[in-house]
Amino acid sequence: MNNKPFLLYKFRTLTHDTKMSLLERRFPLGNFLRFTNLDELPQLFNILRGDLSFVGPRPLPTEYLPLYSEEQRRRHEVRPGVTGWAQVNGRHSIPWKDKFARDLYYVQNISFRLDMTILFKTILLILAFKKDQSLLEKKFTGNNDV
Repeated sequence: MNNKPFLLYKFRTLTHDTKMSLLERRFPLGNFLRFTNLDELPQLFNILRGDLSFVGPRPLPTEYLPLYSEEQRRRHEVRPGVTGWAQVNGRHSIPWKDKFARDLYYVQNISFRLDMTILFKTILLILAFKKDQSLLEKKFTGNNDV
């Protein structure tokens, strides 16, 4: 929130060897944690600390901060969340411009009803046990992605 970095807690699901591709760095326990979304469980500690809320734009790596446009920075006007409007409406299968548009929609329309809708859709997605596509996602490289 307000461009203030924080440490995001997650279970490690990839090996440390950065010379390998993301897909090559997977290991069986990590695959299970990602498939069941249990890798997100330590973020409850972030919620207790006040770094995260249950619902809000997903926090992105700090390396992206200098790449945001002024409009994209608006996603930091609200507390980031474990799940958000972009996650329940495409997650890793939509382009960066659509993710930012959904994050900004949330910022501009934040409400208890929208939060409940996002939480309900999140539960449905978790119970669907869809294949994890996050390792195939392209990194955000700035405004040329939008």
